[in-house]
Amino acid sequence: MKSDHEILLIRLFENWAGDTVLNISRLPGSGSYREYFRISGKAKNALGVYNPDPKENRAFIEFARHFRNEGLNVPQVYAEDVENRIYLIEDLGEQTLYIYLSQVYKNGVFAQKLTDLYKKVIAHLPRFQIQAGKNLNYAYCYPRASFDKQSMMWDLNYFKYYFLKLAKVGFDEQELEDDFQIFSDYLLQADCNYFLYRDFQSRNILLVDGEPYFIDFQGGRKGALQYDIASLLFDAKANIPQPVRDELLHEYIRQVSQYVSIDEKSFLDFYWGYVLIRIMQAMGAYGFRGFYEKKEHFLQSIPYAVANLSSILNRVTLPIKIPTLRKILTKVVESTNLQTTPIGSNSFKVRINSFAYKHDVPVDESGHGGGFVFDCRGILNPGRYEKYKSFDGRHPEVVKFLKEETNVDDFLSHAFALIDSTVNDYINRKFTDLMVSFGCTGGQHRSVYCAEELARHLKTKFQIQIDLNHTAIGNG
Repeated sequence: MKSDHEILLIRLFENWAGDTVLNISRLPGSGSYREYFRISGKAKNALGVYNPDPKENRAFIEFARHFRNEGLNVPQVYAEDVENRIYLIEDLGEQTLYIYLSQVYKNGVFAQKLTDLYKKVIAHLPRFQIQAGKNLNYAYCYPRASFDKQSMMWDLNYFKYYFLKLAKVGFDEQELEDDFQIFSDYLLQADCNYFLYRDFQSRNILLVDGEPYFIDFQGGRKGALQYDIASLLFDAKANIPQPVRDELLHEYIRQVSQYVSIDEKSFLDFYWGYVLIRIMQAMGAYGFRGFYEKKEHFLQSIPYAVANLSSILNRVTLPIKIPTLRKILTKVVESTNLQTTPIGSNSFKVRINSFAYKHDVPVDESGHGGGFVFDCRGILNPGRYEKYKSFDGRHPEVVKFLKEETNVDDFLSHAFALIDSTVNDYINRKFTDLMVSFGCTGGQHRSVYCAEELARHLKTKFQIQIDLNHTAIGNG
């Protein structure tokens, strides 16, 4: 059964495209409360977005149109329905810079082609910050028009309450607050009259025919140049080697110098402070989404962020006195619990998907790649019969048909044998993730049944986490 958002998005798509929707599938969730749907008709396709926050929607739509008019690589906005908090944008695919990085960055070797790609990405950043930022209407910024004192204190308190508190790192509230005030005042001495993208990192950069395209800029506001390059280079799980970071930072300074004159020494002095506040902001997000919301992906980022923090503390001394903050950050770095993936995420997880072959095979968002993909199209399709067309693979009538009229149980017995062997092996080797996907024509009957059966099978045989996702029909 389709959600209200899907029904409204179908209507918006059909009005925009002048075409009937042939398929709509919900994409896996991420770190926000936005919901994304891949929608296709006979001749057109789009991504449908539902976001309950109307001000954030307005920021994205207005910024996207402005950036596109400036010639920047951002998705085109096709249509919007402000009242129902939905809009349609260009579908740029699923190949993010992070996914590509995970595929190429092997055995500790950061290949030259990755460095070259990052340089290509970096060449676009000053165009957002300086060129397009000049004429941007900052009245659309949300929740603040600039990365000002208030914004910085929000981020620092986010780190304090959602990371330090939940990680059980003790601190003196007043002393830490005093250091936060000094630290934020120092950061505001930098030139803060540029567009600050806010979340300029590898998961928000899509690769289309080798060219970078940029998304998730709705949190942008006025701020310092240093913040965004810090976000990119200290993106936790990207784990860029420090010599490469240094090379890319100097490339960024070279690119910026083509637009404005900057004092490199002054720029670098403030840069390390912005690296620090960005790492703390990210750790606040990892704590909230990981410790509080129990999302494993964010817990897995914590050791990388701790390693980044350690390298900063060993390398940099800021020209201000913030002894309590430095002491707290040192305690974080020295915590053995935080140097490895936190308790609760060590248990093995199998991500099980059903999907439609008319769309792409689901992407492994853990970054490990691999896993199993089983083609269920050799099983007789219940969807060919009128009485089953409105049901999916969880409906008792469809289940009965598949078990009595097809060879699905034999098919699954072979699949289960392969999967069981791999699960045992991965658990013994202390791996954390395996993805298994079942595909059929429409992603409604055979693949859904097989995915449900595998989830049941694994729950009875192993003490592991199961993440079941029906990409074509939703999980409702």
